[in-house]
Amino acid sequence: MEALLSLANIPLAQVGEDAARLLGAGLAIGLGLIGPGIGIGILGAAAMTAIGRNPEATGNIQTNMILGIAFAEALGIYGLVVAIMIGFIF
Repeated sequence: MEALLSLANIPLAQVGEDAARLLGAGLAIGLGLIGPGIGIGILGAAAMTAIGRNPEATGNIQTNMILGIAFAEALGIYGLVVAIMIGFIF
């Protein structure tokens, strides 16, 4: 705990390149997953509404929903890859 408190007293000018890189990686994954998270939520809600209105079309609706979720999740994976690249490569 004392180590964390001693880090709080470091001036901003002395914060190293590593800290800025890790902060950038955290922001990349955090902001990169907001869109897919919202998109997947909207897709799931719309699919449940559609299935509730037309239960006979459940198979087609679920197939399209799963494809949409996979494409939205791919964007989140791109954000993860960028965060890993920022954190470890650059």
